Amino acid sequence: MKGAGGFAGFAGVPGSSGNPGSTGSPGRPGGLRPAVSLAVPVLLSMVDAFLVNGLDMGLELGVSLVAAAALLLRRRLPLTVFLITLPGLYIGYIWFAPMIALFTLAAFRAGRVRLGVCAVLLIAAHFFPYPLSDLDPGAHRENIQVLIDATVTSAAPIALGLLVRTRRELAARVADLTHSLRREDRLIAERVLATERARLAREMHDVVAHQVSLISLQAGAVQVSTGEEAVRESARTIRELSVRTLEELRHMVGILRAAGGGTADARELAPQPDLAELPRLIEMSALDVDYEHEVPDGACGTKAVERAAFRTVQEALTNVRKHAPGARVRIRVAAVRDGQAADGEGGDGGLEKPRGLRVEVRNGPPDASAPAPALPGGGHGLVGLRERAQSLGGLLEAGHTADGGFLVRAEFPGGAG
Repeated sequence: MKGAGGFAGFAGVPGSSGNPGSTGSPGRPGGLRPAVSLAVPVLLSMVDAFLVNGLDMGLELGVSLVAAAALLLRRRLPLTVFLITLPGLYIGYIWFAPMIALFTLAAFRAGRVRLGVCAVLLIAAHFFPYPLSDLDPGAHRENIQVLIDATVTSAAPIALGLLVRTRRELAARVADLTHSLRREDRLIAERVLATERARLAREMHDVVAHQVSLISLQAGAVQVSTGEEAVRESARTIRELSVRTLEELRHMVGILRAAGGGTADARELAPQPDLAELPRLIEMSALDVDYEHEVPDGACGTKAVERAAFRTVQEALTNVRKHAPGARVRIRVAAVRDGQAADGEGGDGGLEKPRGLRVEVRNGPPDASAPAPALPGGGHGLVGLRERAQSLGGLLEAGHTADGGFLVRAEFPGGAG
């Protein structure tokens, strides 16, 4: 009886081994839902038990149903579940449960000795009939056929389980290689960026620093040789501007040369202008400026906020010199309090703690009689100021006014860092 059943089981190997394959893959991320992957093999094994042993409850059907139910634990206890399914094969002549259990063991608990012993046990449970007294040693041809059937039945789930395990390991290795390649590409890009930064630093140092040094020298020569006080004062201002430009250029070159261009390096090397330097900036701008400083002591904000406010005024004055020569300029720096209107009115008389800083630079229409300087411009100044303000959690507005002038208004939160 068991020999005939063995050939029937061999014919069902592809279907049964395919089902274990579906139970192995859901263990990986992205597989089928765990409930479905656990239930389908159990249901198939129960159907196999009823088809082979009928509906009458007996020893054969009982051990077969126990083997089918044990598959619910095949992921946690693959070896134990496989041993529980062997009586179902030996007594109940079922095939799905032991083959699925052996597949799971090969896919999740691979080991040559363990798999070899389990393969021998499955072959023995398949080959020897129940009861053992039914074995006919003289039926050589039938015994050899059953032995071959048992060997193939044992080898198929092991081979498929090892294949699934190998595929899973290869997928993990490919993921690791992909991660390594991305990291290598990132390191190469950072190296190229560092090289480009160094090249730009050399260009800035060799070209810009040389030209600004010549300007400083020429201004110094004019300051010494001239006898007019106004010319001497202008030459002195030019020299101071040149020296300051060289100082900021030195810091910028240091930033470009800093390894990786990290934020910490930038903070350490970058110049740190603040609101206290605004009067000197306005004096050196040679423009007609009304400056209103309405910030209480200690309420200016962090260094980053003060630096952003300084750069906003600096860029606005540069744009006035370029596009509105001879125009009057009004600069107002004020603390923003809760409940305060946009134009600075309202509030409670300054008793509330300032929550931010507002900078306004307003200029009138250009003077038609004033000569327009041919200063170069890239059109990116206001864009850079807006990005700086947004990075600090603030905002910047810029646009033409009704009288033909221009207004730049920036607001920064007090706690921006």
